[in-house]
Amino acid sequence: MKEEIIIAGFGGQGVLSMGKILAYSGIMQDQEVSWMPSYGPEMRGGTANVTVILSDNKISSPILNTFDTAIILNQQSLDKFEDAVKPGGLLLYDPNGIVNPPKRKDINIFKIEGAEEAAKMGNPKTFNMIVLGAFLKVKPIVKTENVKKGLEKSLPERYHKLIPLNIEAIEKGQEVVQEIQKV
Repeated sequence: MKEEIIIAGFGGQGVLSMGKILAYSGIMQDQEVSWMPSYGPEMRGGTANVTVILSDNKISSPILNTFDTAIILNQQSLDKFEDAVKPGGLLLYDPNGIVNPPKRKDINIFKIEGAEEAAKMGNPKTFNMIVLGAFLKVKPIVKTENVKKGLEKSLPERYHKLIPLNIEAIEKGQEVVQEIQKV
């Protein structure tokens, strides 16, 4: 198994931490992992993306031009990465702020109303975990118990009290993800 993922959106949406949690979860499953963040000079509101590779074998390079999965959280990222999804691959997006939805016919497309569901949960910071849950429903490449271990590893100890809320958000994402197009 090898999964090459790009997660992209605005800074402040939890893009990098979502990638980090996914990477730690892969480590907990004894997978080879690569986590490579990229972000603009702005702390919040600038563009941010992270490439995550999970593999059963050695990873030769963290630099990718095409991806098995793109998790897209804003229009800029959709414009930039939609064409980089491999044919038959997966594009998961949050429609909040997306004016022109994905148009490709040769990829699987799923939608998650992450921002809306986070607001319903009363905590906008759960947004990225809702999106991660949606991804793991569509492609269960790491087990939920390893995601919990990944959260414990990536979150500072003072935030461990938030792990149950994060797990709840992951479960919510798994419940509400919507299939738009299956190839």
